[in-house]
Amino acid sequence: MDINRNARVIAESEIEIDAEPESVWNVIVDVERWPEWNHEVKSVALQGGLQEGSVFRWKTSSGPIVSTFREIEPPRIVAWTGRAMSIKAVHRWNLERTNGKTTVTTAESFDGALSRLFRRPLQKALKKSLDEGLEALKTEVERHPA
Repeated sequence: MDINRNARVIAESEIEIDAEPESVWNVIVDVERWPEWNHEVKSVALQGGLQEGSVFRWKTSSGPIVSTFREIEPPRIVAWTGRAMSIKAVHRWNLERTNGKTTVTTAESFDGALSRLFRRPLQKALKKSLDEGLEALKTEVERHPA
C-alpha cells in the first residue's frame, strides 16, 4: 500500500541506520514503545497485535489518532492508515539493506478538509515530524546494537 499520491499534503524522508533491517523493524513495529524514543508520541495502545487490520490508538502533541495496519512485510514494509479530525492519513515505511546498514524511507500523505485549508503549515509540520522521527529512530536503534 502506497501513500495517496493525489493527497493535498505529502512528505517523505530517508535516513541510513547502522544496523540490520530486522533491528530497525523491531523498533518501528513495537508501537507501544514509541513514546520511549519519539518525543512526539505521548501514548499508544495496540489492539490485536501486529497484523494487518489491527488498530492502534495513539496520542501525539497534535492530538489523538486512530490507525489501522494495512500492510506488513517483515522486515521490509509496514504501512497504516489513520484518522485525526478530518484528516485521512496514509503512512508507509520501507527498509532496505544497503552495505551492512539499513536505508529507511518513510512517507505520509494527508487528505481531507483540514489538509486543504491548512496545506502549507501541515506540509511543513509533516516534513519536520518525519525528519525528526527518523533521527529519533536512528538514535534508538544505534543505541542498542544487536
